[in-house]
Order: sequence, then structure tokens, then C-alpha cells
Amino acid sequence: MFGPEAKSEDHARVKRTRVLQASIIPVTPFEQNCTLLFDSETKEGVVVDPGGDVDRILQTARENGIALKSIWLTHGHIDHAGAAKELKDAFSLEIVGPHKDDLWLLEGLEGQAKRYGLAMKVQNVLPDRWLDEGDTVSFGDHIFEVLHCPGHSPGHIAFFNRAQSIVHVGDVLFHGSIGRTNLRGGNRQQILNSIRDKILPLGDHVDFICGHGPGGQIGDERRHNPYLRGL
Repeated sequence: MFGPEAKSEDHARVKRTRVLQASIIPVTPFEQNCTLLFDSETKEGVVVDPGGDVDRILQTARENGIALKSIWLTHGHIDHAGAAKELKDAFSLEIVGPHKDDLWLLEGLEGQAKRYGLAMKVQNVLPDRWLDEGDTVSFGDHIFEVLHCPGHSPGHIAFFNRAQSIVHVGDVLFHGSIGRTNLRGGNRQQILNSIRDKILPLGDHVDFICGHGPGGQIGDERRHNPYLRGL
């Protein structure tokens, strides 16, 4: 419901970029891409947007030998943050992000579950650290720049690894589409501004991971994504 029309595959997809790897696990009825970012050598990693299906997330971590260090959130919608508190409590993981403008969403996760009739374990949650434009987050030697990208939600952020030319854009940009802006807190002009001012300038060569469906390369979206015409 929160993603584009295209649905993700039913199995985890693994994207390799040198020593930084991303195992992508579609979770929840919304088929949200929970992402395990990890180092292929040390196996240290983080979980981005654990919306639900904790057992599947942990199974993928075990199969890849990943030692999870923290939880990163791009924004506060239930399909991205619904299982954050469960993971935090079970494994003493720090929750990092999103921007504080999504406070009301994170405080209302249980209400979101009721509104959408979701039969899943959900708890309201607050991060241990809010993020803002210009901040950085990291695990091991992998440093990610934080980009504040409102439009899908007010506090939405993206994580950009400059060294390996990969960005996790959450629900801002999709393959052939953009994030929804008709939910509370959404704004179409804001999301287009975020894409124009924060995502496209990263460079056509940069790969992106998104919150639903397949990712891609920024240059392909610049040239072919119908929602980006005129940006």
C-alpha cells in the first residue's frame, strides 16, 4: 500500500557492491524491502526498515552469518518500522533515524496497524538517535551520509554510501515511479524537490535500493522515469 504498483519478488535478492552487500527481504503484506546491509568480509551489518516478519529477517541474517549492530529507519510508516521495537528489545540493538519530523508516525505505529487491519505484532517506538541532513551513520568501515528527503513522509531520510556509489532511498524513488504522497504528511512537490535536489545530484552511476520492488540506477530513472520529467 505504501509502495509503487510494481511488486517485489517473493524471495530475498542479494546485491553485491565490492565488500558492501545488501540482502533484500520483502516483508509484511505491503511487500516492503527490509534490507540487511553488511560487510562481506567481517559480516558486520545493520538492518534497514524492519517492517515485520522478524523470523524471516533473522533467518536471512543467520544464513549470511551477519552480526547485526543496529537498526536504521528511513521513515515511520508501519511497513518500515513495525518490527523495530521487537528487534531492539530482543537483541539490544540501537535504533537510528529517521528525522524527528516522523515522531508522530513512530508514536502511532500501533494505531497504523489497527487502521490497516494488520494481524502482526507492532509496538510504538522512538529511536535512540534522530538523524538530520549532513549527519553520518556507519558500521565497520562503511560510512553513509544522511539526506533528509521529505515528501512521502515529513521525516523521511536516505542513506548514501559515497565510496561504493549506492544509496538507500526508502520510499522516495522507485523503479519507474515515486513514493506515494496521498498519505497524511505526504506532499507531492516536496518529494519531487527531494528527488531533484538530493537524489539526482548523487550521479547517474549511483545504484539505489528502494523500499518496494526492484532498485536500479539513478541515471536510468533520470532518463526514463515518467514522474521525473522536467526535473
